[in-house]
Amino acid sequence: MEPLLIFKALSNEKRLMILEWLKNPEQHFVQQKHLSESDHFEGGVCVGSICDKAELVQSVTSSYLNMMQNAGLLESKRIGKWTYYRRNEKVIKQLSEYIHKEL
Repeated sequence: MEPLLIFKALSNEKRLMILEWLKNPEQHFVQQKHLSESDHFEGGVCVGSICDKAELVQSVTSSYLNMMQNAGLLESKRIGKWTYYRRNEKVIKQLSEYIHKEL
């Protein structure tokens, strides 16, 4: 876990909102059409759904998601021609522990 990368990723309101929405994807996004239980990526949300919710173009959304993934906050999986993202709860828990102990 790289705290500085994480804090940079979270310093943008839209990126922070995306992470918040992905905490409860069933409340914030429509059912994911091309993602089934057999894909083993529970909680994953397609980039297109995130674009629509964030009201951003795909290139901006993709760069935001990539930044958050590089910081360790998100995991991704490509299924067919779609890419899905979900929160990396392990890293988010580590961040919470870091803040509790160090800050």
